[in-house]
Amino acid sequence: MERTPQLPGSLFWQRLLPILESLSGYGRRQWKSDLFAGLTVALVLIPQSMAYAQLAGLPAYYGLYAAFLPPTIAALFGSSRQLATGPVAVVSLMTAVALQPLAAGGSPAFIGYAALLSMMVGLLQFCLGILRLGLVVNFLSHPVINGFTNAAAIIIATGQLSKLFGVAVDSGANHLQTVVQVMQAGMNYTHWPTLMMALFAFAVMAGLKRISPRIPGVLVAVAATTLISWAAGFEQRHTQPLAAVADADLRSLIVHFNAETNQIEKMGEERTQINARLTEAKADGHRLIAIETQHDLDLLNYRMALKNKIVRDHRHRIRGLLFEPGRGEDGAVRLYSQGNRPSYLEKIDGIWRLEVGRRPLDTAALPFTSGGAVVGAIPTGLPEFRLPAVDGHSVLALMPSAAIIALLGFMEAISIAKAMAAKTGQRIDPNQELIGQGLANAVGSLSQSYPVAGSFSRSAVNLQAGAVSGFSSAIASLAVVATLFFFTPLLYHLPQSVLAAIIMMAVAGLINARGFVQAWRAQWYDGAISIVTFACTLVFAPHLDRGILVGVGLSLSVFLYRSMRPNVVDLSLGLDKTLHDAITHGLRECRYIDVVRFDGPLFFANASYLEDQIRLRRKMKRSLKHIIIDAEAINDIDASGQESLSLVVSRVRSAGIDISLCSVHEPVMRVLRRTHLFHKIGEDHFYPTFKQAIRAIHEQTHRGGSEKNCPLTSVRTLASTREFKGA
Repeated sequence: MERTPQLPGSLFWQRLLPILESLSGYGRRQWKSDLFAGLTVALVLIPQSMAYAQLAGLPAYYGLYAAFLPPTIAALFGSSRQLATGPVAVVSLMTAVALQPLAAGGSPAFIGYAALLSMMVGLLQFCLGILRLGLVVNFLSHPVINGFTNAAAIIIATGQLSKLFGVAVDSGANHLQTVVQVMQAGMNYTHWPTLMMALFAFAVMAGLKRISPRIPGVLVAVAATTLISWAAGFEQRHTQPLAAVADADLRSLIVHFNAETNQIEKMGEERTQINARLTEAKADGHRLIAIETQHDLDLLNYRMALKNKIVRDHRHRIRGLLFEPGRGEDGAVRLYSQGNRPSYLEKIDGIWRLEVGRRPLDTAALPFTSGGAVVGAIPTGLPEFRLPAVDGHSVLALMPSAAIIALLGFMEAISIAKAMAAKTGQRIDPNQELIGQGLANAVGSLSQSYPVAGSFSRSAVNLQAGAVSGFSSAIASLAVVATLFFFTPLLYHLPQSVLAAIIMMAVAGLINARGFVQAWRAQWYDGAISIVTFACTLVFAPHLDRGILVGVGLSLSVFLYRSMRPNVVDLSLGLDKTLHDAITHGLRECRYIDVVRFDGPLFFANASYLEDQIRLRRKMKRSLKHIIIDAEAINDIDASGQESLSLVVSRVRSAGIDISLCSVHEPVMRVLRRTHLFHKIGEDHFYPTFKQAIRAIHEQTHRGGSEKNCPLTSVRTLASTREFKGA
């Protein structure tokens, strides 16, 4: 039966939109499978995306913005039918790290930079895909990824402790210092209802996963805790004037905090003006003015650093204050430090804490809370579609992070896609997947999305639920859109500690201690690279890019070292009558013939190493008459390599020793012919196999010699003198 030929136009559209290929034979049964899978994924995607948005330093609902458009775009243009794209843990953390130096988390500027970063990541991935450069991901070796992912999982999990305990602290000089500060704050004033909500969510998710992995434990935990939060009045906010604080010292502390914070804001405005003058002076070539302005800027930065230290100390003290409220006969609320409320005041239930951030406090309406933090109000409807604001300074500042996120995100996506393809038999095109991920990020930035990637957990859910095409991702996106239009009020009371619990449960699966052991077993240096990457990522956190760069640097160094010093071994006949490394297998070597195997391409970086190894063998083996270079592992040779081989031939023969080659690959042979080295060595000195070389060389090299049982014709081990006749 003849196949119906496809029209050229049909092939064009299938290449442009790979999802069309899955429509062959697509019917009602496949549609039902995709519908069920899409809705199942949405049950996990909606709460996870909100949690990951907070991890990225964004308001929770921005996770929904990142979950409604990118999954569909990635499914349309990517090659995998089951890959679920959207917010993921590691990329969310990398986003927060990239944007922290540029703006305060959650601020309008921060949100704008997140969209810009998404566009940059998308354009980088798209360009790599169009140029068929998916192979650049090979620079991130498995040991590097394993070390980084394990460290990132720990950083992500420990980064959620403040939300878990219901405490607030300033970021320390590094992640470890921040974690220590959180633990200290947790020991002093943990908000127990917040912690209990998180523990309940942990129990629900872990319990349901144990009962049946098909039950959406994340959704059940979100629904249950949101209902409890609403019914119990988990969120309790109050405002009181400064005069309500009874302790004069505490009122003075708040006043001083406001004064110092206002001064820092004024200094910030002054620094902006000085920076403008400095830029202008440099542009006009006024060196003296530029030097003076730079001095003014350095002095101002020093003064701001001192002020910031004072403000941090004040903020730390204010966050540690616990107030007991009481109501007087006049009905006015008075706030006393814990344990100091007069007994004659009417008791008001709860312990109040003053919420303080980086801005001055409103002394007419100080914000107090006696409950836990919730997601709060979520705007109804789709986000505004607009291009991210682009400026040269921001693009340059974000470029290193964008490149790392682009590679990490793609590696995560392609790893998942290949793992699923192994089960489904689908063909995966890495470059097409790059295009799909790139367009998902670039187009998503128009809807105020931050960078996204393929998700391990949601892709597994998608596959297990029976997804047969990318339409399942489109269904999940539609479910997110429905949530944005109709269900956002239901998410108001969702505790933030539950989102922290969702993140911690998700990243627990990223921890893979066995990966270190496997890497070490493969090669000790791979294990060392993995461990060093892990340690550096933890030490340098929150600057995660440094950990990756250290790992990549070590991997490239090992690669270069191994390329410059490939394995060079002497061969002898083994018990199976084939050639083996004589030293490793305890085999005796022929006195007159040395069979040398060079494991790797012969090029400029290791050409001199071959010369050194041959020179060493001439020096160590005084009775040597012939050298056979087994070229089976030499799959390529460049100009430096052939020149080095030519020198080896000249020096060996000038010393009265002959040289031959066997098992030479055709590409190498073509180079030898073009450079006339083939004729210099001699056509009769090239042999297709080792056995043919020995048959031709053995008799003349052993004529008149004292070696009766040559290890190249009969097996001779160092431990035994038994002979196994061969060849």
